[in-house]
Amino acid sequence: EKNSTTMKISATALALASLTGLCYSFTTTNTGSLKIRPASTTAILSATVEEAATYADPSRYLSDHPKNNVPPHIAALVGRGLHTRPDHPIGIIRAKIQEYFASLPNEYIVYDAEDPIVTTTQCFDDLRIAPDHPGRSPSDTYYLDDSTLLRTHTSAHQSEHLRSGVDCFLCAGDVYRRDEIDSSHYPAFHQLEAVKLFPKEDMAGADGLSGEDWENSAECKVIADDLKKTLEGL
Repeated sequence: EKNSTTMKISATALALASLTGLCYSFTTTNTGSLKIRPASTTAILSATVEEAATYADPSRYLSDHPKNNVPPHIAALVGRGLHTRPDHPIGIIRAKIQEYFASLPNEYIVYDAEDPIVTTTQCFDDLRIAPDHPGRSPSDTYYLDDSTLLRTHTSAHQSEHLRSGVDCFLCAGDVYRRDEIDSSHYPAFHQLEAVKLFPKEDMAGADGLSGEDWENSAECKVIADDLKKTLEGL
């Protein structure tokens, strides 16, 4: 976001058979926080399997709406909750990532059983994805109707959590894109995203900067160094 000090840096840090990714985002803002450190990763994994399974109802995603392009075989994939199963490879990697973030100074809330149906506002508009971006196209995205879809990334939940006042959180889930199946693409896969907010007062020196001015600022370096340290630790 070039016209404010609300800046975000994202990077893919980990993948398992092209199905699981980690995105660590940093944003500056002036917001309150609600911090919870999980006492047991295994307990959280077990508790959310049932929650995720509530979405395993293909009829939620199939309809006669003219804009609905979700095929039955994709609808059948939703709600399996693979990332919440402690004995599944994706669940195991997710647990290790969560344990790592639990060891950091900041305390991260974990969101891992959110509804895969989101609005175009959540998935695109709130993230400032341009109206003509190809990711919005029905050839790339599974739509239920004109304004709802299967999330194409876990970032679709960022805005609601940031508005709630949370300053550090992990968001994990299954995501869907109309990709051609090959060695590195499949229409259903998983993401695990981490978001950390830096206090606005710590970024005050970069207020109003954009482009190269922001990139060359001391504040940008603070965020970049924190990102680098976090990913190297992982």
